[in-house]
Amino acid sequence: MKLQILIPVLLLASCAVAQPTGQYSSKNKKAIKAYEAAETCYGTMDKTGKKDGDCIIKNFTKAFEADPNFMEAYLLLAQYYIDVKKNKEAIEVLKKSHKVNPTFFVNSWFLLGELEFKTGNYAGALAALKEYETLVRGNIPNDMAADLDKMRASCDFAVEAMKKPVTFEPVNLGPGVNTRFPEYFPTITGDDEMLLFTRRIPDQAAPMGEQEDFFYSIKIENKWNKAQSISNKINTYLNEGAPTLSADGSVLIFTACDLMGMGDYGEHREGLGSCDLFYSTKYNGVWEPAQNLGSNINSSQWEGQPSYSADGKDLYYIKRGKGNATRQNGEIVVSHLIDGVWSAPERLPDYINTPDHECSVLIHPDGQTLYFSSNGHVGFGGFDLYMCRKQPNGKWGKPVNLGYPINTSGEENSLLVSSSGEVAFFASDRPGGYGELDLYSFKLDESIRPVYTTYMKGVVYDSISKAKLEARFILTDLETGKPVQVAASDEKGEFFQNIATNKEYALSVEKKGYHSYSEHFKFGDDGVPKDKVFLLNIPMIPVGTADAPIVLKNVFFDVDKFDLLPKSFVELDRLVDFLTKNPDIKIELGGHTDSDGDDAHNMTLSDNRAKAVMNYVVSKGISKDRLKAKGYGETKPVKPNDTKENKAQNRRTEYKIIK
Repeated sequence: MKLQILIPVLLLASCAVAQPTGQYSSKNKKAIKAYEAAETCYGTMDKTGKKDGDCIIKNFTKAFEADPNFMEAYLLLAQYYIDVKKNKEAIEVLKKSHKVNPTFFVNSWFLLGELEFKTGNYAGALAALKEYETLVRGNIPNDMAADLDKMRASCDFAVEAMKKPVTFEPVNLGPGVNTRFPEYFPTITGDDEMLLFTRRIPDQAAPMGEQEDFFYSIKIENKWNKAQSISNKINTYLNEGAPTLSADGSVLIFTACDLMGMGDYGEHREGLGSCDLFYSTKYNGVWEPAQNLGSNINSSQWEGQPSYSADGKDLYYIKRGKGNATRQNGEIVVSHLIDGVWSAPERLPDYINTPDHECSVLIHPDGQTLYFSSNGHVGFGGFDLYMCRKQPNGKWGKPVNLGYPINTSGEENSLLVSSSGEVAFFASDRPGGYGELDLYSFKLDESIRPVYTTYMKGVVYDSISKAKLEARFILTDLETGKPVQVAASDEKGEFFQNIATNKEYALSVEKKGYHSYSEHFKFGDDGVPKDKVFLLNIPMIPVGTADAPIVLKNVFFDVDKFDLLPKSFVELDRLVDFLTKNPDIKIELGGHTDSDGDDAHNMTLSDNRAKAVMNYVVSKGISKDRLKAKGYGETKPVKPNDTKENKAQNRRTEYKIIK
């Protein structure tokens, strides 16, 4: 539904062009003279590319004074109002024309329906479309039928959705972020503490006298501090826009464009096409010069508006151009990081990407919720915001409109959702701001929130030397046994990982020459609160340097039972892998209980649990001669048995090296 294309076709079909006097609907020479003068004004533009509106309106007024039934004049005046984005005025003109002659040009009813829809009068749009269908008696051109069906479905949807509004109370982020200049395209770190965004600023060195730079603000005591320029190694005299950050804030991916075909993307940046994606990495607090992401990501066409997944494995972005589905409209694609190389992009399915335009994609840190903007789905008109959730089979579900009043008949895009999922951010030029576009936040309605996502961060180090270690992190879904995140600590031993709180996880931290470190994450009524933040300093014990026991935190039994639960296999398979890679090692497997129950019963239970673990390891090919199982009952608690949490730590399975 493209009014700027459809309207000229409609008007040409109505013969609203210069022609012999006898072929006009009016016979009044004065009216025709005024009409043709208006038409001349309409066909000429001044040096700035604008039409002479005063001349057009003055002559149309004269035409209507001479003949208030002049149909061609109504239609061309309606087109002029649409050209200058005065849709409400165009609606009034078309309505007047229908009072004069409702059947003069039946397609004008379709046009009226489009305009009513575009301005949010959904009931009026349905009424106009119904009248159009009645007049054409089912003879709807094929190129209009699809638009008619979609518009009618959107009107029906909008009427019902507006009866059930979602929560939407925008709050300006304040003077720390917003200025008299436009701020837009926000992104945020995985702890929701640093906000990065684009600001358009005057710059006499820029080719157009203004350009886009990145600024960031840190949240302190729930208030956004004064924003600063990110770095002169990132910001140039040209445009940098639409950024996305890694969860820990150490990797930046953004869009830069070839300005007017000059082949210039900024200092030391080589591009492949009209707009490309670039990246920069921060070392010791300093951003490196940006590099092109390469030909697997970028092409001779347009790539932009990236969104980097929290686990660092996926990059979603918008791609368009002749080499992309043979169309100029943007569509959502995803590339996967495999062995350090970005794969060729994969197009998301047709029920997400439409023949129209998708933009502003966001993969939430939960890894399971996708937000984007589109004008191709049923909605309120223009660009609406949508979300879809990843299903258990790994495929994306059908898009869901975020509802009214988040979406309106206007243009909505560039949504950012915090890691917690409770707060969303967007740009708006609504009244009451500090300048042009400002950044706002609002509490996201629960019905359209992603999975609540917390995080863990800390340092990995050698338990003996205290040296900081680069180690591998594997977060595994205990229900499926499949890894959901694979990450690493950096050269300083520091790490950051988001954790979606709708699953039970096993964490394994691994480094060659060290025992694996494990953690268990479970949320909910019988687990930790979902808003808990995990600050972990992880000591890695070198193999062969200590006989201290290693706790296997992801080995599970039912209460008072010694049958291994299946979710234990993830942890035990890693133990098997460790023993396979270290064939000279022998270990003792120790079982422990809390103080509840009979002492002798606890000793037997712990012994049976240790044997169950040993039997599983043997079943995976490890010689029984390398293993010993022993139950300790309640004799070696690591915590006093005085709280539920302490007792849970005392109920454990350990191993220690005995040779």
